[in-house]
Amino acid sequence: MGAQAGKDLLLKVDSTGSGPFTTVAGLRARKLAFDAATVDATDSESSGRWRELLAGAGVKRASIAGSGLFKDAESDALVRSLFFAGTIRDWRVVVPEFGSVEGPFQITGLSYGGDHDGEVNFELSLESAGALSFSAD
Repeated sequence: MGAQAGKDLLLKVDSTGSGPFTTVAGLRARKLAFDAATVDATDSESSGRWRELLAGAGVKRASIAGSGLFKDAESDALVRSLFFAGTIRDWRVVVPEFGSVEGPFQITGLSYGGDHDGEVNFELSLESAGALSFSAD
């Protein structure tokens, strides 16, 4: 993946749970991270007493964090309602010229802020809540 503008990364949500994805906000800063826990399978017969890991056995997770401005009042209301209800919805993160990650996420953090002479902005954190899929561009 070559260099590209950070503003091109999009965060979308299936707002109804059964419909199309809609862009939620104009994010100014974003982060998509993947983690996988390890399972130590080392025993007394491990070669040279080196640690051995059990392939594919660890818990996988993804997290998304972003900050910016809501696209409109409806997007703000949707995200706020999903947070307060603890609802898990399908989200899609689109990274142009790389691909997209899609699957269930729960909003784990939502905060609002702003300067006295500027607009209100928000910070949003999502944690994966099931199997995710990746599709390359």
